[in-house]
Amino acid sequence: MRSFRMRNLLCRVKRRTKKTIRNRKTTTGNCISISKELARLVEQQHEEEVVEDGFSIRSSAPSHTHGVQPLGNLYLNPSSINSRDTGLGNLHTLSDELVLDMLGFLDASSLGVLAAVSKSFYVFTNHEPLWKNLVLENLLSGFQYKGSWKSTYVSACYPSFGNSDIALGGLKVRDFYSDYLFQSWLCANLEMKPEWLERDNVVRKRGISVEEFVLNFEEPNKPVLLEGCIDNWGALGNWDRDYLVRLCGDVKFSVGPVEMKLGDYFGYSDQVREERPLYLFDPKFAEKVPQLGDEYDVPVYFREDLFGVLGNERPDYRWIIIGPAGSGSSFHVDPNSTSAWNAVIKGSKKWILFPPDVIPPGVHPSPDGADVASPVSIIEWFMNFYGATKNWKKKPIECVCKAGELIFVPSGWWHLVINLEESIAITQNYVSRRNLVNVLDFLKRPNASTLVSGTRDRVNLYDKFKNAIEASFPGEIDELTRKEEERKIQQRKLPFWDSVTDANAGAFKFSF
Repeated sequence: MRSFRMRNLLCRVKRRTKKTIRNRKTTTGNCISISKELARLVEQQHEEEVVEDGFSIRSSAPSHTHGVQPLGNLYLNPSSINSRDTGLGNLHTLSDELVLDMLGFLDASSLGVLAAVSKSFYVFTNHEPLWKNLVLENLLSGFQYKGSWKSTYVSACYPSFGNSDIALGGLKVRDFYSDYLFQSWLCANLEMKPEWLERDNVVRKRGISVEEFVLNFEEPNKPVLLEGCIDNWGALGNWDRDYLVRLCGDVKFSVGPVEMKLGDYFGYSDQVREERPLYLFDPKFAEKVPQLGDEYDVPVYFREDLFGVLGNERPDYRWIIIGPAGSGSSFHVDPNSTSAWNAVIKGSKKWILFPPDVIPPGVHPSPDGADVASPVSIIEWFMNFYGATKNWKKKPIECVCKAGELIFVPSGWWHLVINLEESIAITQNYVSRRNLVNVLDFLKRPNASTLVSGTRDRVNLYDKFKNAIEASFPGEIDELTRKEEERKIQQRKLPFWDSVTDANAGAFKFSF
């Protein structure tokens, strides 16, 4: 789902060229150079830098590959005709998103043929996510990124083509206006605004006891950032690019739907500038390279993990996470109603968390919780929805988690994470006595086969887990269920003065 506000795209622009013709001396001797400069400026008329509303573009950002402009620029230039519409013919009434959905059914050869039909089809058929999907669907064993998804696909599937023979889709198209395509480029190249990073209201603790953690954070289900609890990890000092590439060699890790060697993934992350960079997120890293598992220890606060009673049948629970700046996870709730911890080893991450009863703005879960509709990218959410949270009574918990720090994510909390720089992290989901009842309730939902994740046996996970817990800890489930019911009853009982006193009005009120 792409959602955006036109005010973000109705923008003033600043030419990249610092000097204009009017600043140059117009002597006879330099008439030729002036003519060349004019020609160059005409060619660069689409190479614009967005500066409206405080947004800034990365210094390394290229101009839009095809010169696509936001639709607002057409409104400010009424003499122009949108070549997007003329080139699509009768299909111009379709939305850009629908046009791209249709093109997504075509193979590479068909896209290549269609690109020759018109300038408009040329722009649409060279849209990078189309070629990204072709790569991810056809090159599951991994790939070497070649600067663009189109060149990556062609070089892998048609090796007889040299890199110089591959059309990179760099043709500039005049008067092509599209909010959808422009915002895709904008989100790929936008800098994080300073105001998006200012708020830091998470509770930070160092050296607390397990009892204090349980009492003040795990039982009340509240986030906390813990400092110093991974200082003894070998990973903290060892895990840089060179060490990991040397240690892991030709081992392949999960990157979305494909498997890649670390060296190839770092080659991709160095070159890519896209709205949703691929994230290395592997649940079997310690099995693939046992030394990776040996170089970190579960912090003492999270060592009770009741899913462990399932042995090899437990759902996926730990991941190594690597990604470039701009990569991350859009809003989601962790799987199977588990709690989690996430420790940053290299880099830094911006976190935004909402409690279970507050759905983040711009996020639309389905009634059964099986699907979540949200903005296409994390940056898009910041552009269009972050500002709204400033006026909310229930403001999100926010922080930047840096190398050596760990954040506790309670069960059921919505959270978004974006890497502010290339980052490496370890995360684990777990079940303790504090959230065991919630996990069991989740696993026995009528649509559990749709909701449960990380295991091949979604249907029987509830029975297996419950039986294993009862065998290992007889009577524990009944006792925890009783305590949970008492807690809910206590929460429903308001103190007398809370029920009759309105602190804001300074008067009495009735509660029924």
